Amino acid sequence: MIDALLEHLLRRAFAPLVRRGQLEVVLPAGRVLRFGDDGAPQVRIRFADRGAVWALLRDPDLNLGEMFMQERLVVELGTVYDLLELLLRDAHQAPVPWSVRLLDAWRMRLRTVLQNNLPQKSQANVAHHYDLDDRLYQLFLDPERQYSCAYFEQGDETLEQAQRAKMRHIAAKLLVERGQRVLDIGCGWGGLSRYLAEVAGAGHVTGITLSAEQIGVARERGALSPCAERLEYRLEDYRDTRGPFDRIVSVGMFEHVGTRFHDAFFRQCRNLLAEDGVMLLHFIGNSDVPDFNNPWIEKCIFPGGHIPSMSEFTPAIERAGLVVCDIEVLRLHYAQTLRLWRERFLLQRARAAALYDERFCRMWEFYLAMSETAFRYQDIAVFQIQLARRQDAVPLTRDYIAERREALRRRELRLS
Repeated sequence: MIDALLEHLLRRAFAPLVRRGQLEVVLPAGRVLRFGDDGAPQVRIRFADRGAVWALLRDPDLNLGEMFMQERLVVELGTVYDLLELLLRDAHQAPVPWSVRLLDAWRMRLRTVLQNNLPQKSQANVAHHYDLDDRLYQLFLDPERQYSCAYFEQGDETLEQAQRAKMRHIAAKLLVERGQRVLDIGCGWGGLSRYLAEVAGAGHVTGITLSAEQIGVARERGALSPCAERLEYRLEDYRDTRGPFDRIVSVGMFEHVGTRFHDAFFRQCRNLLAEDGVMLLHFIGNSDVPDFNNPWIEKCIFPGGHIPSMSEFTPAIERAGLVVCDIEVLRLHYAQTLRLWRERFLLQRARAAALYDERFCRMWEFYLAMSETAFRYQDIAVFQIQLARRQDAVPLTRDYIAERREALRRRELRLS
């Protein structure tokens, strides 16, 4: 009786989602359910126990990743990326079950609690992800440790080429001039700040982060830079920084601010920016209506994080008195970046397991696969917002971006 009920509920759950490709679901008692049209990809999963089936049905957003991590949902054919592709690529056409709608409504109400990113909580959230063993990030990132969306000018670049192109693109939009003071909010391991000093010619670059692991590497690499005297790194919350700065850049940090603090963030940026200054904000955004952080990502990967919609952050920019000079949406660039990261991570999986364990490796594989499919099949993209205090802070047309990119490219060649 219980097995028949589980079979019925799984059919109702999977049939509307899996329209293309093939999914085989092996129940704990051995019965096999099939979904799809026999196309690609072809995936077979097995539930180790009835409890795993109930968990997935009760809260799929949280428990698909949980069951995979615990090996209570085992992918026997294909990969977890293939499974997520089957479930997500046609999900926008499937009806949302009432139980999921109730969970979603409850999670929307919890957003302000989970995103209460006061300084102490912000540092704890950062430590959860960014203060992992530094050797882990060496396994899949490029040598400059760019842990954010790369920029694919042609589409077939290597990770190193695309990450260098990202820094070049950002520096061009920032209109960095020699001698200027630049602030890098959320500087990570310092790759972008070094580029701004060494290639773009900034007079002084201050990088701030809340990660103790990152600041150590940034300082160490900064000391080896030919522009060491123009680089400074601080373990500092953006709310404590003092200016002014001619240019401000922030890459992959705004997702950790939280909606409650958008006003404080943009007010502080305006206060830190010189009267004729320019700011470039690069972050993951939601192209749809406001939503909540994925519960599995919230629990396991980025506590306190949020992917904001345009309607959430643009009013805060307006209230802060900043001028939006340019908005660019990088749609599939992060999907390609994540694919390269995932491939590199899987090649180095044994080394990752030696640093942590197999459960951690399953968590990381699920995180990279889930993120990639979100960028490919859901309304997630990367926004680059150019801001200023004055309308005339940047040229009238966007022609200068390509011109400056080419000038930076030539400078890179001279310095190499």
